Amino acid sequence: MKHRQYWLANLRLVGILLSIWFIVSFGCGILFVDVLNQIQIGGFKLGFWFAQQGSIVVFVVLIFVYAVLANRLDRTHDVDEEE
Repeated sequence: MKHRQYWLANLRLVGILLSIWFIVSFGCGILFVDVLNQIQIGGFKLGFWFAQQGSIVVFVVLIFVYAVLANRLDRTHDVDEEE
């Protein structure tokens, strides 16, 4: 039962992080591009930036966030690797 709770918590974490990535990549890069293009950063429209680089940057940040939160989840459910 304990492993099932750990697995469900892990799936919930992955689902939340993938939802954030989907919102940033699809929402900001496609759906809200017209609104975001009204803002310019460094001479580039913000919608263009999200479509080209923003979703990749957010994905890399989410990888690090997942690593930190997964380690915390491992310690909480006592399945972490002991050194």
